[in-house]
Amino acid sequence: MWNLLKFPGRSSKKEERKLIAAIEAITGFTPSNLSLYKLAILHTSRAKETNGFRESNERLEYLGDAILGAAVADYLFKKYPFKDEGFLTEIRSRIVNRDSLNVLARKIGINHIVQFDHKNAQLQRVVLGNTLEAIVGAVYLDKGYLRCKKFVIDKLVQPHFNLEVVVQTNLNYKSKIIEWTQRQGKPVRFELMEIKKERNQKEFAIQVYIADEPLGIGYGFTKKRAEQDAAMKTCQQLNIE
Repeated sequence: MWNLLKFPGRSSKKEERKLIAAIEAITGFTPSNLSLYKLAILHTSRAKETNGFRESNERLEYLGDAILGAAVADYLFKKYPFKDEGFLTEIRSRIVNRDSLNVLARKIGINHIVQFDHKNAQLQRVVLGNTLEAIVGAVYLDKGYLRCKKFVIDKLVQPHFNLEVVVQTNLNYKSKIIEWTQRQGKPVRFELMEIKKERNQKEFAIQVYIADEPLGIGYGFTKKRAEQDAAMKTCQQLNIE
């Protein structure tokens, strides 16, 4: 792929050309302000501190998360004119949840350009999706909302999500586990194992126990997401469909 890059710090013209090519492949257009995209791919674990501030993609991630959610909400609102708010919220969450964004980010090649500490195994679970959100934020600042919305729908949603499948798929893995254990007559519990503080947020670790047997461990920045992650892994272990 692009085999990027030696950022942070001063970048060579060759590295910049590689980044431009990568952004063009991902977004479908040439970036106007390359510095935004340099920042978008820079995780705080690789960022340098200047005057007490560590400049990384966190602020762009925050912005991109909001813009991505708004663009997908707008798209679904128009595509399903007779569906209620609950349906629209559920389908949007299936598209923009952390697992979906991580898979999507890898598909479009963000794993080849993101700058982060590869020795940190925990980052592997979230860094790609977070970087995708940061790139959305960079596109918004670089090209404006309408161009960014077109990028989200034309390059991210439509090519990579079959909405009929998304609508029909039950992604509530916790409900699947509860229903399965009820049929089996076995007790189930979701136990909080650990809370890790990372800068301005917490990451929860939750494990599923069925009849006191420890099974899947899930992670997430909310308890709900961690439970769903743990339940998904348990479904995979037990071949629950």
